[in-house]
Amino acid sequence: MEGQFGARGFDNAAPISSGEGIAPRSPVRAIGAVLEIAGSSSQVVFDPGELEMLSTSSDVAIANAGTVGSQVKMRVGGTWLIANVRSLRLDAGGNRILAQVDFLGEGDEEKLTGKLWKFRRGVTRYPTPGIEVFPVSTSDLKQIYAADDRAHIEIGNVYPTKDIRAALYIDSMLGKHFALLGSTGTGKSTAAALILHRICELAPQGHIVMIDPHGEYASAFKNIGALYDVSNLQMPYWLMNFEEHCEVFLTTQGSARQVDADILAKCLLLAKGKNRLAQEIGKLTVDAPVPYLLSDLTQILQLEMGKMDKATDTAPYLRLRSKIDEIKGDPRYAFMFSGMLVADSMAAFLARVFRLPGGGKPISIIDVSGVPSEITSVVVAVLSRMVFDFAIWSRGEAKRPVLLVCEEAHRYVPNERNADGSSVGRILSRIAKEGRKYGVSLGLITQRPSDLAEGVLSQCGTILSMRLNNERDQAFVKAAMPEGARGFLDSIPALRNRECIAVGEGVATPVRLLFDGLEDSKRPASDDPLFSELWRETGGEELMLERTIKRWRSQGK
Repeated sequence: MEGQFGARGFDNAAPISSGEGIAPRSPVRAIGAVLEIAGSSSQVVFDPGELEMLSTSSDVAIANAGTVGSQVKMRVGGTWLIANVRSLRLDAGGNRILAQVDFLGEGDEEKLTGKLWKFRRGVTRYPTPGIEVFPVSTSDLKQIYAADDRAHIEIGNVYPTKDIRAALYIDSMLGKHFALLGSTGTGKSTAAALILHRICELAPQGHIVMIDPHGEYASAFKNIGALYDVSNLQMPYWLMNFEEHCEVFLTTQGSARQVDADILAKCLLLAKGKNRLAQEIGKLTVDAPVPYLLSDLTQILQLEMGKMDKATDTAPYLRLRSKIDEIKGDPRYAFMFSGMLVADSMAAFLARVFRLPGGGKPISIIDVSGVPSEITSVVVAVLSRMVFDFAIWSRGEAKRPVLLVCEEAHRYVPNERNADGSSVGRILSRIAKEGRKYGVSLGLITQRPSDLAEGVLSQCGTILSMRLNNERDQAFVKAAMPEGARGFLDSIPALRNRECIAVGEGVATPVRLLFDGLEDSKRPASDDPLFSELWRETGGEELMLERTIKRWRSQGK
């Protein structure tokens, strides 16, 4: 063995001549041999001299051979087996390089040239120790990462090449949810905008709803999207189900909250029963999205309160009535609790927000940055639940799948440690688990994956991870990834801006890629401020302060 794996033990592996009836294979020198096989992860040994010779190759893939994150191939029968280099170390003698590799998949060997073609994920036959290991060339990478006939979008170039395109398979990615992860400043918002722009180009009659908590994406989709904020969202309050009503109207905790909830349920049902639509419904429930007047609700509370014998029994009614009056009188809540939103506008609201029909603008950007913080989670919960409920109740109709994209997802689907019991976490978790059965796709964008509910990330079939600086986040993402991608994940802390590791259903095989650039008109308004330049500017501060304070006081944007 020592003779075979010695420092120059691979010289004899150069051009393999053909036997009778066998076409000559490509004259590629072996750079090592398989040392140990253990399921998805195995060990190979490299010859440092061969790696040194290849480092000056004009083929960038071959020049990178034997480095962490590069690919190698080995011949098993009539197939090429492709593996990714996870880690490297010197052996005890210091003259050989031992590498841990993860198998990615296999492709057929072209008999005439020995080249790789028809690559597919998974391994049907493992190599045996002693089999030679070869570098992967750029032409091999083109075969490995080539998009097949399925619908796909191209989002960047495969590392380390400049011309091999990295593709995402739309049906697989959206059908089983996806997550885009990355620390602040890594280009996450621009990457999200790029992916959504490519999807919109592929499907101009699509149905995409994006929850934008910071008002970043309106500038990126002003030409191809419908933009909604507190000035034009006009979301009727009666679309809330009972759980969401409780979040808005109830102010107590513990046993008192249950008393208040029972009273609210009874009065809400009576208020909804006054609508003529209720007469058409055989059995009206408190969750049914039937319009009602807030004035009717307070009037019924007043009547019910009058039936109480003791003054102490009236406290829950007073609490509820004063909270409803407070919300009705607060201009910040007008986008949802206005008296103008009493008409049955449910069909028009769903058509606007879900883009039914799209009219060439397939994406709705819902800017919730101007929504009062106390009810932001309720607004997101209502929008998310409307997507899910629409999918459930439209079964039997022509299918209209909806993609729900949630920026800053850790705010809405927090883990148990940060859970606040809000309805938004429950509905998004339910969409993650059951949405694909009904044609609802979930896209999660977050900078803190470790703060996400654990089950939610594991439900994402495609994960695109940009650089993550926090060690806990890195460990969390690795735990959610398939075994074969672990070698790629070790490079997450070392990724450059705009680079990501893509794994899962949406890619042919795990890939490290560099996202394409986006023209300024399509970029989100999320650029970091340049302190060195902005702090040189001066003048106009008095008028700026005056305008800012005016908006601040009126709570307008």
